[in-house]
Amino acid sequence: MFAFGFLALVLSANTVSSAATGAISPPAELFSPLVTQKVLKTAQSFPNPPQYPQYTDRVEGDWIWFTPDLWTSGFFPSTLYAMYERTQLCGSKAGSASQWLELGRSWSTGEIPLETHTSVGHDVGFLSYPFVDELKVNPKNETAIQAVNAFAAHLAARFSPIVGCTRSWDSADPTDFQVIIDNMMNLEVLFASEALTGNHTLRDIAISHANKTMVNHIRPDGGSFHVVDYNSTTGAVIRRRTSQGYADNSTWSRGEAWGIYGFANMYKHTRMFDYLQTARKMAKYWITNTPSDGVIPWDFNAPLNPPRPADSSAAMIAANGLLLLADQERSILNTTGATYYTTEVIKMLSSNTKLAWRPAWQSLLANGTVNNPEQNNLTGIVYGDYFFVKAGNELVSRGLADC
Repeated sequence: MFAFGFLALVLSANTVSSAATGAISPPAELFSPLVTQKVLKTAQSFPNPPQYPQYTDRVEGDWIWFTPDLWTSGFFPSTLYAMYERTQLCGSKAGSASQWLELGRSWSTGEIPLETHTSVGHDVGFLSYPFVDELKVNPKNETAIQAVNAFAAHLAARFSPIVGCTRSWDSADPTDFQVIIDNMMNLEVLFASEALTGNHTLRDIAISHANKTMVNHIRPDGGSFHVVDYNSTTGAVIRRRTSQGYADNSTWSRGEAWGIYGFANMYKHTRMFDYLQTARKMAKYWITNTPSDGVIPWDFNAPLNPPRPADSSAAMIAANGLLLLADQERSILNTTGATYYTTEVIKMLSSNTKLAWRPAWQSLLANGTVNNPEQNNLTGIVYGDYFFVKAGNELVSRGLADC
């Protein structure tokens, strides 16, 4: 076990509560009536044929819509399921449970053709989100079962036993096997399908992919490489680099957030301690490198001049990842560690919501960075909003926030 101060395995008899987090209050915007109003207004504007919001323009904050065959299409339908979940936590102030459920199901139908033909590659895991949500409501929903199993089969088909990973991006050169840190999030669909089918090969694929990522994407200081290129015929690492970060040796914040969440989730499913250690290591990097104002930059190593853009979406993903990590700490009775991470989440939510909350925009948050090298920044982002809503739900479910 690496040295990690009191977080290594300090045990405490305390439980995580508002008092335990130093009486830090989550931002009120998490439960603003505008959350329900804005999500519902977008939900009632479902185009025909189906299109999905991905990000907004930078001035008015209006959603820009795209065809379904993109990696982000599952996030808004899953946001609708998150609003359904909120009605179970908060009652009618979060809207109508039946309406949210009907809307979530309706928006999910536009993804069904992607079960048989999609170009999103490894990101089928993200496409599966609303169907996994549906199975929490109705475990016997055949449409959702079929979707989860189909998307898991797509991801499993991209696995190479030589490399030990699922291929992320396709390449014109078949020997260039590209794997990105984001793919840690897509492994969840393999576990979801294993639970439905009893196909344990799916679990083995997830474990192999996570093990390789742990070795080749994560640096000794807990930072991460965005992309690792492998030779598909030998499995050797060719290059470690970035695509959306500042530099090959920098840490792109959204990738780091995917990693925290992904490794905490791997520990949840497998109880393999190396995954918990890796999630802790990445969390330590994240917390140590967060600027004093608490605003998460697009890349932790990008220069300050000219001013580097923030990424509110990375902050929201990391908030959920740290809450998941806190759950894992609590599961081994490390409540000191759980309290520590939960406190960091509330601080991060407060700082980044203060920056990014935009009442007049169609999105809930601004200051998202989709792809800074392509100058796509300062926008609302659909997955930023999704993880913002989920963070609110998670805090309420833990007794750390009131609706």
